[in-house]
Amino acid sequence: MEQRFVLARVPRSGGRTTTTHTEIEGEWDEVLDVVKRATQAAGRYGSRVSLVLKADIRPGHEGELDGKIERLDDALDRR
Repeated sequence: MEQRFVLARVPRSGGRTTTTHTEIEGEWDEVLDVVKRATQAAGRYGSRVSLVLKADIRPGHEGELDGKIERLDDALDRR
C-alpha cells in the first residue's frame, strides 16, 4: 500500500488515481516525465518496477478526464 501512495502523490495535477491504476492527461513530454518520476519513486521500495503504459491519443480533445466525470454526473442528474 505504501508504494501505491507514493505513486498517487507523483502526478500532483492533471491525473486521477483509482484502486487499479493512475490516469494522467497532458502533452507527451509532461506525461512521460510523470511516468519517469513515478517509476523512480516506486523503485525506492524494491529492486524491480513493473510498468504498463497505455495511451489514448485523440487529437482535438483536451480535458477528457474531467469531461468524462462531468458527462457522467450530467447523465445521472437527468435520471
